[in-house]
Amino acid sequence: MNWKRLWLTALITFIFLQLTDFLIHWVILEGVYEDLAARGIFSSAGVICGYIWVEILMTALFSFFFTYIFVKGYEGKGVLEGVRYGIVIGFFWVFTNAYNAFVIIPIPYGLVWYWIIAGFIQTIIAGILAAIIYKPKQG
Repeated sequence: MNWKRLWLTALITFIFLQLTDFLIHWVILEGVYEDLAARGIFSSAGVICGYIWVEILMTALFSFFFTYIFVKGYEGKGVLEGVRYGIVIGFFWVFTNAYNAFVIIPIPYGLVWYWIIAGFIQTIIAGILAAIIYKPKQG
């Protein structure tokens, strides 16, 4: 296992996820979340910002384990390996979490599909990044 490449891949995955999470949740879906906060379903932006460190920590953990699992199953098949991995993680993480949230939180059904589509795009691109960046040790 090439630990330097693993950590580099995890770091780039983390940065990518943080940037795209900001775009998805603070730009694209901001109005939806504000409406849900006004109805008492979601926390306000101010409350969320007070706990942003938790989100950052969870994204860091996810990024490391996303990369670690990729590396453990690494086959060296290029970008398509990353796409396949991203799809698998999308079903494992994104799809199940979006539907679980729908079951326990009174959110609009359309929001579930925003999360699923955006999350699959994120995991597929992150998988592609992992396939491009990670290289095993030579020799």
